[in-house]
Amino acid sequence: MAKKKISILQVSTVDIGGGAEKVAWTLFKAYEALGYDSWLAAGRNYSHDSHVIEIPSPPQSAPWARLCWLLHGRFSRVAQLFPAAEKICYWLRIIAQGAPEIKRELAKELGREDFNFPSTRHLLRLPPGKPDILHCHNLHGGYFDLRELPKLSRQLPTIITLHDEWLLSGHCAYTFTCNRWRSGCGSCPDVSIYPEIRRDASADNWQRKKNIYARSRLHIAAPSKWLMDRASQSMLAAGASEKRIIPYGVDLSLFCPENKKKARLELGLPLDVDIVLFVANRVRQNIFKDYETLRRAVEIAAQAGYPQKILFIALGDDAPEEQSGSVELRFIPYQKDARVIARYYQAADLYLHAAKADNFPNTILEALACGVPVIATAVGGIPEQITEGVTGFLTAPGDSTDMAHKITHLLNAPDVRLRMGQAAAADAKSRFNLDRQVTDYADWYADLLHRWPKQNA
Repeated sequence: MAKKKISILQVSTVDIGGGAEKVAWTLFKAYEALGYDSWLAAGRNYSHDSHVIEIPSPPQSAPWARLCWLLHGRFSRVAQLFPAAEKICYWLRIIAQGAPEIKRELAKELGREDFNFPSTRHLLRLPPGKPDILHCHNLHGGYFDLRELPKLSRQLPTIITLHDEWLLSGHCAYTFTCNRWRSGCGSCPDVSIYPEIRRDASADNWQRKKNIYARSRLHIAAPSKWLMDRASQSMLAAGASEKRIIPYGVDLSLFCPENKKKARLELGLPLDVDIVLFVANRVRQNIFKDYETLRRAVEIAAQAGYPQKILFIALGDDAPEEQSGSVELRFIPYQKDARVIARYYQAADLYLHAAKADNFPNTILEALACGVPVIATAVGGIPEQITEGVTGFLTAPGDSTDMAHKITHLLNAPDVRLRMGQAAAADAKSRFNLDRQVTDYADWYADLLHRWPKQNA
């Protein structure tokens, strides 16, 4: 009799995206290529891959909702003249979608995080057969009912890979300098941090999460020691049966050193300038990144008498080009093709990464794998990615002057830059290889399945 293939269900906010979504997608496709029965359940499905299943949204309106939509249409026509009509339109839309939506909106008005996603209870029925392993990634983003974790984690081994701090806090993906997450949140200094809440119910949200974890049996992974240390000090620790640090990996067949001239010619980039690169989703608006520090650093470097023109490429945003002295700022929209993204790294002389809060950015790993020295702010898990003075340099958050000094130092020393680039590629091959990440999780899956019958006997 043929041995049953292990069935793995990854769970992610969306199937195609950056950061955490990219990790979930990469693992899903890697296990599919290795012959596993690999599936991905996503809050939103953009790829239409045959093994990606969109988690159904809550049911919509009842028949009587037609009246609400009719009234909504009439009030919409006068909303511009009477601002109060816009609020009426808002509630008519909510009422038209039925009782569950009314309940959801009232909870949001009170600042409570929304866990009301009934389809989560049928999560294990979405693939053709019940999976052997459930591997969850970001569970925020309006698609997953956290209250189902106790039940799910007792039906099959359940891994959660932490990509940010949301599971540890009363609402925010990153806590910045606030330490209230350690003891119960409340008196939130900023309810607008993503995922934002309308009022400060962070203490209530924190307690609800704590109660959920206390009844769960979760296997917690994190890509960085920094994030795992925070998880170990949080209310999540009560539900953690096991914890492992598994760094992200990158596809070294795509992200690898390449001839710089060739990469620039393919992208239509000039050959006679120094190129510094920053990659992030919504480069200028992303509250967790620090575009302004990057921009000031490059401008200071140019004003310091550096003779060569500098092209600063911000990949992940769409805006007109700008000129600031000898610095050209060029914005490139988000690119779906990983090969094109790799070419931008391969065309660059330096990779810059400034952040106010971050975990273990894939972009830094991709730059290192392409043999590009990295200059980055020392926040979150970033110091675990860069070997100071060997593969790049670290700076204090917001210190554009120090970052500028390190930019000019490397641009003025091509031999040092070359040596650091070679060390970066070698380090990425050793520590951040996708094959290593895939194997680490696959071995963990097998170990969990071997122990599972005994643990639940």
